[in-house]
This record gives sequence, C-alpha cells and structure tokens, in this order.
Amino acid sequence: MNLISLKVIYTTFIYTFIITFSFSSYASNNDEEKYKYLDLFGQVFDRVRSSYVEEVSDQELIEKAIDGMLSGLDPHSGYMNEEIWKEMQMDTKGKFGGLGIEITMEEGFVKVIAPIEDTPAYDAGILAGDFIIQIDDTPVFGLTLNEAVELMRGERGAPIVITISRENTEPFEVKIIRDYINIRSVKSEIVDDVGYLRITSFNEQTEKGLVDSIKNIQSNPDNNIIGYVLDVRSNPGGLLTQAVKVTDIFLERGEIVSTRGRDKKDIKRYRAKKADRTNGKPLVVLIDGGSASASEIVAGALQDHRRAIIIGTQSFGKGSVQTIIPFQVSNSDDLTGIRLTTARYYTPSGKSIQGKGITPDMIIEQGEFESYNFKTFSESDLKDSLDKNNETSKNENEIKEELSEFEKRLAIDYQLQRAIDLIRGVSLYRETLE
Repeated sequence: MNLISLKVIYTTFIYTFIITFSFSSYASNNDEEKYKYLDLFGQVFDRVRSSYVEEVSDQELIEKAIDGMLSGLDPHSGYMNEEIWKEMQMDTKGKFGGLGIEITMEEGFVKVIAPIEDTPAYDAGILAGDFIIQIDDTPVFGLTLNEAVELMRGERGAPIVITISRENTEPFEVKIIRDYINIRSVKSEIVDDVGYLRITSFNEQTEKGLVDSIKNIQSNPDNNIIGYVLDVRSNPGGLLTQAVKVTDIFLERGEIVSTRGRDKKDIKRYRAKKADRTNGKPLVVLIDGGSASASEIVAGALQDHRRAIIIGTQSFGKGSVQTIIPFQVSNSDDLTGIRLTTARYYTPSGKSIQGKGITPDMIIEQGEFESYNFKTFSESDLKDSLDKNNETSKNENEIKEELSEFEKRLAIDYQLQRAIDLIRGVSLYRETLE
C-alpha cells in the first residue's frame, strides 16, 4: 500500500471519529439538558404538592402541567381529559352541549371566533370578535382555554352569565341558558332563481347536507337556477376532510389545499376528484371576520381557481392544523388526548392562511339599514286615476307578518343582497357572450 493510500485512510478515520464523537457529545449534552429540566420539574411538582395553600391531587397537578406545556405553545394546542375527550367526539358528529361558540385565547382573554347559528350564544347576540372577560363570578384573565371551557360547560337548562367586551361598547353582561346543540350544518333557500347555500360548521354531516341541498334546489320545477351563493360567514370551521369534500363539490379538478409540517418533506396535498355538481353556474362566496379554518380553505381554493367571487370582509386567519392524538391512562379504559398543532394550511397558489386570512375580491361591509318612512307616490295614488285599483291594499305590517324568517333576515342583510345582485350580473353577462 503506498503512502498516499495510507494518508487517505488515516484522514478518513480521523474525520469519521470527529463526526461520531461530536454527535455523541451533542446527544449526551442534549440528554443532560433534558434530564436537568425534568429534575427541576420534579422538584417544583413536589414543592407545589406539599406547600400549595390547598391540597391538590397528583392527577390534577399533572394534567395542568400537561395542558400548560401545550397551551403555552399556541392557542389551539391543549390537553383533553376524559370528559373533554368524550365531548369532543360528540362535537364532530354535530351534537354537543354548551353555548354554541367557537373560541380561542388572545391577550389573556377568551375571544369569540364565531357563534354557531341557531344556538343559545347566537340567539343571545354574541358576535365574532367579542371578548369574554368574565364567566359568572370568575374573571377570565389568567385562565387557560380549557379552564374557561370547563366553566362554560354545564347541564342543559342551567343559566350562565358572561361579561362581554366589545369594540366601542362598555362591557355588558349576557345571560344564556345552556342547551344541547344539534347543529344543522347546511341550510338552503331559493331567492329569485338564485340558490342560497348556508354552511354553519364543518362536521361529519356537512358534505351530505350540501349535496342534498343542491339536489333539492335543482329539482324544483318552478325555478331556473342562474347561480349560487355559498355563505360561510361566522363559520368557525371544523373537519379538514369536510372542507376538502365541500370544495370538491364546486371544482372539476386541481389542488384544494396543502398542509405543511415542521419537516420540509412533510407536505400533504388534497385535490378535487369529482365533477362540479353546480354545472359551472356562477358562484359567490360570502365571508367575514368569523369565517375561520375550514371556511377559509373553501374560500381560498375557490378564489385561487377563479371558480367563485369572494365578497364580504377579511376572514379570521386560522390556518393551522391540529392533530388529535389519543392516550390511554395506565390500568384504565378511559381515553384522554392532546390537540397538537402539527402543520399549516396553504391555498392552491401557495399562500398561508395563518394570521392573514382570506382577502375578499370585493370588500363589502355589512352596513346598517335606516328607514326614513318617506312616502312614495305613483299614478294610481292620484285622485280619480284611471284603472285605479279600488281594493284596499294591505298595510306594511300585514305584509311583514307574511314574510318568512329568511325573508325578514334577507331584507336587512346587505352583504347577501349584494351577493345575489352579483350573481344576476354575472349570469346576464354570460348570456350576452353566448
């Protein structure tokens, strides 16, 4: 063996030894650091257990420690004990008990992402963006999200008083009666040949409910549907799988959303697989500050594919993915779990939703209607007018009483009215091109 070969072997050996030693040293130092803080945790645990002003069970201390570790990372990660775990299973099926609000933590207070339609909180006038600063006699500041949720849960029929802080308004109290919440996630109406589709949440019933609603609208022989309005305002989101399936209902092909985790290779893409069930009819999507998570996935995908015009106001900006991971307590059949943020959502064009939300193509505030009660006149109002209808016309109050609940809401829903007008305009424009 010549001298050059010996030098190469020697150099390679030294290089390999240095890398191996460095890695072992790093791993050793890393383990040492970890065990040092685990020892600190043990010391704090023992001190709290022996010296806290009130006796606290080991289980409670450990559960609070786990929840603190998770909730300290971001507002959406957290620990679920046996009770919360069971209720979470009911949530995704569309039936659970409580007030009917999707919440998060912000600046130490509970912030309402959105009230769920037809729930006690919605009926009580709770709005997206409200802050809950007190629950009965307990101030919220300093509580974890799980602790606040626990305070708001209770028996059906039991009252609760929450104190609300709302922009440009003095804090005020709202009394709400807890109830079982059966979510009808999809509602539909027909407004002058425009199909109106309202999604209040994304649970296991949503795709089927939406497909059935579209079929019912299309099968109505008295209507010639010219387009659709998809309303996801104040929709706090829900299941990712349902958001993908709902979007697929309106797309022929293409990416719907991608999720990206900590590892750059950890990317998952979801694509449209079925035909557009609305036959390419004009589509307008309504969003607002209470549209979050799954709602933003739908709006973002339809916007990027130019399948829909998005109108309303900026959405919430909740673009992170939570993975539910179950754990079984040793020597027990009870399941607990953690909700851990593992990825972020990205629209088909690669835009992150997190902290940014979806910007509408047309920003339209809800606005307020004012009635000035000005009397308008026509030819038939003139004295002795020809062909004047002598029948007594119904007064305005009688007409209002005959309106359905949806028609009463439509009469004051400025955003929805503009959405319907936009559908008519797009439909008319398409006819001129044919």
